[in-house]
Amino acid sequence: MKISAAYEHAAGVTARWTRFPKAPSVDRGCARSYASGSMNRREREVTVTGYCAPGFEPVREAFAQNFRDGLEAGAATSVVVDGKTVVDVWGGASDEHGKEPWGEDTIVQVMSTTKGMTTLVAHLLVERGLLDLDAPVARYWPEFAEAGKGAIPVRYLLTHQAGLAALDQLQPPGALQDWQRVTTLLAAQKPGWEPGSALGYHAVTFGFLVGEVIRRITGKTVGRMIREEIAGPLGVDFQLGFDESVDPRVAFLIDPEPAPEGVIDLVNAITMDPFGQLSRAFLVAIPTPDTSFNSRGARAAEMPASNGHTNARALARIYGALARGGEIDGTRLLKSETIARATEKQVGGIECVDGLEMHFGLGFMLRRPDASVVGPRAFGHTGFGGSMGFADPDLKVGFGYVMNQLGNSVSDEFSRSTGAKSPQPDPRGTNIFRALYGVIR
Repeated sequence: MKISAAYEHAAGVTARWTRFPKAPSVDRGCARSYASGSMNRREREVTVTGYCAPGFEPVREAFAQNFRDGLEAGAATSVVVDGKTVVDVWGGASDEHGKEPWGEDTIVQVMSTTKGMTTLVAHLLVERGLLDLDAPVARYWPEFAEAGKGAIPVRYLLTHQAGLAALDQLQPPGALQDWQRVTTLLAAQKPGWEPGSALGYHAVTFGFLVGEVIRRITGKTVGRMIREEIAGPLGVDFQLGFDESVDPRVAFLIDPEPAPEGVIDLVNAITMDPFGQLSRAFLVAIPTPDTSFNSRGARAAEMPASNGHTNARALARIYGALARGGEIDGTRLLKSETIARATEKQVGGIECVDGLEMHFGLGFMLRRPDASVVGPRAFGHTGFGGSMGFADPDLKVGFGYVMNQLGNSVSDEFSRSTGAKSPQPDPRGTNIFRALYGVIR
């Protein structure tokens, strides 16, 4: 049963999970072309364009191999080492029909990779003495004290321990685009578990919770703070809520391939219990075509946990600054001691919403203890579908990877599906950074 049928059967509402069409790769003749793979891509060629410093060719080749293996529609990856860009490449198609080439200025929604930027904004306020992570949330947001939440500290919002991963009821279509509605509901919501007693991934509510604290302190939205304090000073492109003038360069998100028989991915899990905790945590509101990832309304709204739009270049440069103590090209984002506190492990293990293995500092994801590629102090954030941005301070590396073909696995060096019927790990980003570490180590 598809999600659409599940909602119609369970609730008598007209709602469906938008199944985006597959985008075949664009056929272009250029100097660096690669034969593409499956999903009607094998017979085509994809041009990989951009810059690759001498010695880093294996990274570009790994990126291209993802196209040859039929894993990509359009994508980009970028690497900054000790403040210098060594890889910045892109390829494939940005639209749903495979006709528009992915360009240098193409941006795409990066799902939970957005959380890394929201976390960064929070630590800017910490560093300036405007936000105390040990203070109760209600100091900044008085209404939050309802339902026995008066003592919950701000740090629990960043560490996914507040017990507010889901609202009691799945909300009507479009509710996620109404900031006041969602934050009012969260202020009144009773925690789903004793705050601080468990780790439970706040897939969507993280952005509204942390974002409302930021708004109460600064009077500015998270999107505006990112523009003014991060993207603007670094000269990078990260959008959180934007008007239609940006739409022509936004890549169209393509739905994941259906999971193989016997495998339970996120879509299947929601289908099996369309009004359960998992659905309420990852969807929050009933999905419709008018509120899908690619809709104008969703792009205009600010959802600071999930709907940031950016490119790999921006992620690599931002994390490249954090990887070298917070500064790049004379612009400082954070002090090194602030970064150290933000990335000190707070909680880790199997979280209670989706059964993922995850490890967190104060908002940033940390690499799994058994990770075999990225460095032991690597931190950042990944997103549903495959996007990721991270910093490796031991090697002063900033890494970014974005794509419009969503994968159906959330397993990588930073998180891992633990169920026996979970999808296989998405190899795309891992293929690229594995090649990177083969070069720099």
